Amino acid sequence: MTDRSLSIHRPGGPLHRFAGSPVTRTTALLALCAAYIQGPLTKIFDFDGAIAEMEHFGLNPAGLFAVGVIVFELSASAMVVSGYLRWLGALALAVFTLLATFIALRFWELAPGMERMMATNGFFEHLGLAGAFVLVAAIDITKGAGK
Repeated sequence: MTDRSLSIHRPGGPLHRFAGSPVTRTTALLALCAAYIQGPLTKIFDFDGAIAEMEHFGLNPAGLFAVGVIVFELSASAMVVSGYLRWLGALALAVFTLLATFIALRFWELAPGMERMMATNGFFEHLGLAGAFVLVAAIDITKGAGK
């Protein structure tokens, strides 16, 4: 490796500037929260569909659960993106994601086939998403701890 190839990640290098950019961080946090912003907006504009979804998963009273999910997802996403109690919003979304995953993606109950494969993939993708929220919380809690 050349000295130039090593300098790309050093403080002041292009990778360091990109990773430390507020635009990069905000964009990444928005991407991480995208499903938790899109989902409640969809539920707001199709509230009957939101109620049907809650009923499908056995959550009653469905209307109350739908409103609670909408408020929770938008509030926790706002916390993560804005930085206001980011750690708390991220941990709340991690727990919510795990709970929702075990309610909605019980792949082990499905017969072998495409539906089971898709549910299995979704289950493990959601585990990864929950892990990402835990990392966001850990970084927020420990920022500056090593300084």
